[in-house]
Amino acid sequence: MRVILFTGKGGVGKTSVAAATAVQCAKAGYRTVIMSTDPAHSLGDSFDIELGTDLTPITDNLWAHEVSSLHEMQRHWARLHEYAAEVFATQGLDEVVADEVANPPGMDEIASLMWIKHYAQRAEHDLLIVDCAPTGETLQLLTFPDAAKWWLDKIFPWQRRAMRVARPVLQPMIGMPLPSDEIYASLKDLLLDLGGMRELLTDSSMTTVRIVLNLEKMVVKEAKRAYTYLSLFGYVTDAVIVNRLLPGELHDELFQKWQQIHKRYQVEVEQSFAGIPILNVPLFDREVVGEKMLLRMARETYGDRDPSEHFATSSPQRIDKDGTDYVLTLKVPFADRSSVDLSRHNGELYVTLGNYRREISLPRVLAQRDTTTATVSDGELRVRFARREQKATTREKKK
Repeated sequence: MRVILFTGKGGVGKTSVAAATAVQCAKAGYRTVIMSTDPAHSLGDSFDIELGTDLTPITDNLWAHEVSSLHEMQRHWARLHEYAAEVFATQGLDEVVADEVANPPGMDEIASLMWIKHYAQRAEHDLLIVDCAPTGETLQLLTFPDAAKWWLDKIFPWQRRAMRVARPVLQPMIGMPLPSDEIYASLKDLLLDLGGMRELLTDSSMTTVRIVLNLEKMVVKEAKRAYTYLSLFGYVTDAVIVNRLLPGELHDELFQKWQQIHKRYQVEVEQSFAGIPILNVPLFDREVVGEKMLLRMARETYGDRDPSEHFATSSPQRIDKDGTDYVLTLKVPFADRSSVDLSRHNGELYVTLGNYRREISLPRVLAQRDTTTATVSDGELRVRFARREQKATTREKKK
């Protein structure tokens, strides 16, 4: 199954581009699902129909789905939801309000990931298009499998054991229920359900990301940051879509000034994203709402190209041998060495860039070596691993 994720700063037209891509693919005969992971859904507005929390048919070969974290929590993880609501209720919240706010942090991301996994595993459709939340929330979504794995491996076991010991002592002393073994079991099942998500999302033969932007300073800067972080976590960006380009024949002084701004940032986009296809979409003379306008947008965006194809497939991570050393290379476009921090612990390499940290499980051939140097050049972080020096024996030391 082919999976395409669309992301970008809020307001750039990401939902419209994703919906247009879905309509074009459905017209081409692909059995297509488009789902929205944005808590403030606008996917139904693009199609000008009401969408619910279940798969809704739009037209031939096309279905849409707006993910509701509250609905998913109540349907699949009722015990966790009941516990969270109980905790809020003991703190004085009205029962109805407690039930509404009982979604733990991250549930939007978990619900979205579970549905991506669900559609991919069932393979009942040819194509899944994901209209992601704005950039920050999308990065949280895509980094969640790493965070869940780390918590499950490192924190969960000892936290559960500690709670078993502390619960009988603490429970009578506090005015709120402590999580039971049943709650921990439900949480573990939930996190285990995320198993395999990273492999699915970073498999460039299946999944790619497309960044939607407008030619404005803040939008372009955020798109570049998103590209850096996506590359850091191993996601392949196969297209950049520049939306709402002004037509060249405008003569109004106001629009001519905007054309000059667009030209300046268009050069920056072309230079920054060199090597990735850049698709341009004009500003239309009417709202992009409904199947007819979405199809028009798709044709302007892709021309004769198949929107489901892989426009780029380069991997953002590789391991090369250099003499007796090995070099781990990660793409970190637009980053410099001063913004990257590295550390190692128990055979794992931690790469911190800005507000994001990636944990890389090193293969044995690297885990048994020392990290000697790390450089950033041409948008790539290169970490060198050399053989460990053999410690001198006691007899050799005496000599």
